[in-house]
Amino acid sequence: MKASDLFVKCLETEGVTRIFGVPGEENADFMISLAESEQIEFVLTRHEQGAAFMAEVHGRLTGEPGVCLGTLGPGATNLITGVADSNMDRSPMVVLTGQADSKRQHKESHQAMDVVAMFRPVTKWAHAILHPDNIPEVVRKGFKLASEEKPGACHIELAEDIAEMNAETSPIPAARVRRAVPDDKVVDRAFELIRGAQRPIILAGNGTVRKRASEQLRSLVEKTGIGVVSTFMAKGCVDMDSDQCLYTVGLQSKDHATCAIDAADVVICLGYDMVEYHPRLWNAESNHKLIHIDFLEAEVDEHYRVDVEIVGDLAHTLWMLNERFDALDAAPAYDLKFQAAARREMKADLEEHADDDAVGAIKPQKALFDARDLMGPEDILLSDVGAHKMWVARHYQCHEPNTCLIPNGFCSMGFALPGAISAAMIHPDRRILAVCGDAGFLMNVQEMETARRYGTNITVMVWEDGGYGLIKWKQENQFGRHTELDFGNPDFMQLAESFGWFGIYEEKSSNLRDSLERCFQHEGPSLLVIPVDYRENGLLTERLGNIACPI
Repeated sequence: MKASDLFVKCLETEGVTRIFGVPGEENADFMISLAESEQIEFVLTRHEQGAAFMAEVHGRLTGEPGVCLGTLGPGATNLITGVADSNMDRSPMVVLTGQADSKRQHKESHQAMDVVAMFRPVTKWAHAILHPDNIPEVVRKGFKLASEEKPGACHIELAEDIAEMNAETSPIPAARVRRAVPDDKVVDRAFELIRGAQRPIILAGNGTVRKRASEQLRSLVEKTGIGVVSTFMAKGCVDMDSDQCLYTVGLQSKDHATCAIDAADVVICLGYDMVEYHPRLWNAESNHKLIHIDFLEAEVDEHYRVDVEIVGDLAHTLWMLNERFDALDAAPAYDLKFQAAARREMKADLEEHADDDAVGAIKPQKALFDARDLMGPEDILLSDVGAHKMWVARHYQCHEPNTCLIPNGFCSMGFALPGAISAAMIHPDRRILAVCGDAGFLMNVQEMETARRYGTNITVMVWEDGGYGLIKWKQENQFGRHTELDFGNPDFMQLAESFGWFGIYEEKSSNLRDSLERCFQHEGPSLLVIPVDYRENGLLTERLGNIACPI
């Protein structure tokens, strides 16, 4: 069998159904082999970075590795930002690149560079296929490592001459590996610490949005009444309507949820990645008892001195705790009034501008209130990176896991538009909304053509302020002024028309809900542009600075 044919057969064996990318000369054999596959669709994108973000969202929403492809040299370098984003945000991905003929890799040669070395710092594993008969092992290893906890990106390189060779091996079947579970003794220690606490609280991280983990977490909080504060990436691990939902932390300021953490004596950290919200921001005095429950051991940090550490399958660990609470005659009598107060205060903040009727610029709070009101529990919002991300993180809450996707580890701009295309391909029956700043939207604007070509039903809401708003916000907070950060924008309605999108420019707050609904109802991609009132950024900073916790 030709090596490139075997490679495609291995991908089919892994269950791959879609590959995003931009091919080149050095992976031509692979592409011709892929064209013969009845299982795998190749999604041709307009830039490799867009392809990587699409693969990342595929991995987040399905739990199976998303696959993206580029050629050698600039194709590989264009992929790397999306690959790094996927890896740091724990999304399973396999990235495929071509490479120069192995007979010219040792010397100065057209577009040739050490792609594997470049990918190693931003992947779990990166390797070149050095012999055609190794293809099944390399592909199986790449997918296995990408999928295992914690998920991430793996890179496989196939040189053009090796792709042309004959191979004598066959695909290795994919096999599910059952994750290790903790022993009873350490779970007993955690249970006793939680049962004996007066004001325990749960800090839920990225790991809790896995389906089984979320189900067990919801069961635990129903039994105990313990409140849950989630990171940006754990939204929906408990329903926003649950009394135990204490909303989100992640802004580097005091907020109602951090008041609830301040009041706690025991903090139970579940599936928590330190990159999401550093413990110096919520445990600066190291005055909390900490329980770390995750698939991996805790990172060593001055402000994260763990009292009980449970390493193993998160869902199973939560099940073990649930079994112990079920065995009690009565649930512990915790003092949760601080948590109830935090939920009450934050809920009031979320609803404050629901009826705003400003004209000329729309408040972030109003835009997100209307979006939440129009979107169902299973619908998906994707946030790009910028000032709007801070508002999405605080003001857009969720009913279900993985219904608000925010880049928060590597934190790359340009994520939301291509990510929305992928989300719509996976869930064509759901409403898909990408919220972007004007800067981030234009970073991958070329994927508007991809969205139109594939007829994806997505809505992109662009918050227009004509500048790098988040950088302004941060510079003003730190220095009282900001550097030159303004830029010009195209006529967004002409842009939408030129790409064949439906477009609305809406500057009246009272009309926003209807305009957004019109976009959702349109068959095909829609662009909704709003002038955003970022005067609210400074007002929020001032407001958070004046929050006085009750203890």
